[in-house]
Amino acid sequence: MAAAIFACLVLFAAASGAVFKPGTWYASLRKPGWTPPDWAFPVVWSVLYVLIGYAGWRLWTGTGWSLALFFWGLQLVANALWSWLFFGLRRMDLALADLVLLWLAIVGFIVTALPLDPVAALLFLPYLLWVSVAGLLNVSVLRLNRLA
Repeated sequence: MAAAIFACLVLFAAASGAVFKPGTWYASLRKPGWTPPDWAFPVVWSVLYVLIGYAGWRLWTGTGWSLALFFWGLQLVANALWSWLFFGLRRMDLALADLVLLWLAIVGFIVTALPLDPVAALLFLPYLLWVSVAGLLNVSVLRLNRLA
């Protein structure tokens, strides 16, 4: 039952990316040359969502409620908000602020989960890396299009 709950929570967050899609507005923005290809985003996010759900489930079943699970929930909310802010509202500045919160929540999860379940903590490292890249991309697109 817990696995189904964690899967549903992760699917709910992922649905934000399906509802608020890049579309023609994003395609028209200037982007840095190192922007990952469009196909990479759904592939990478699909893998990351599996890791996020599995890490949360592992922690819950192994230790129950903890500060690490608070950070797990916080990162999921911030994750879901980003697509709405960036693509839905077209507020790259607010999306960047959300990404900072997301990055801090991921680090918070890793730090607080590490002593409880090192595997769960390590499962968040690829997520931290991808969100770091996404943050740099968000900053770059914001700067390149600030006066556009």
